[in-house]
Amino acid sequence: MKKIAIFASGSGSDMQSVIDGTKSGQIDGRVCLIITNKPNIFALDRAVNEGIESATFSLKDYANHESRDKEILKLLQDRGIELIVLAGYLSIVTSVIIAPYRGAIINIHPSLIPKHCGVGYYGMRVHESVIASGDIESGATVHFVDEGADTGEIIDRVVVKVEDGDTAVSLQKRVLLSEHILLPQVVARLCK
Repeated sequence: MKKIAIFASGSGSDMQSVIDGTKSGQIDGRVCLIITNKPNIFALDRAVNEGIESATFSLKDYANHESRDKEILKLLQDRGIELIVLAGYLSIVTSVIIAPYRGAIINIHPSLIPKHCGVGYYGMRVHESVIASGDIESGATVHFVDEGADTGEIIDRVVVKVEDGDTAVSLQKRVLLSEHILLPQVVARLCK
């Protein structure tokens, strides 16, 4: 049973899909740790509700991303974490964490990489970009994390059709629902 850490920055709905997957037996793993970069977010409430240890590492408390990641890495290693899942984590993860977890750190992105991804493409900006482009499909991609922004090897993706009259908000809601199916499936595979 793999020990999983999830990094989140918001409501934690993708995080919850992985937690639910471990509880249902879909995933042969246990979420042992929730890492956030912001205090007072709903992901932390979810952690409390699920009885999962959590820690917040605000960048403002550190000299730079690397010094923060050294502290996070210490905690990950102390807890014996084997798989890291970035689930709506809106902060840079440096090679301080990536190097020791290469091939064991994944991210979910709300588009079909290589479109609508990279630096500056997060949250609603991704869906606004899809709508503005006139693309007829979007979706979600799970990929391994490397030192680039959304450049790691793609593990799996799911296509979501862009419907007539879609707005960034309506598209985002449907893509998020697909994320909640895709992410636990990929985590389950990586825990086998």
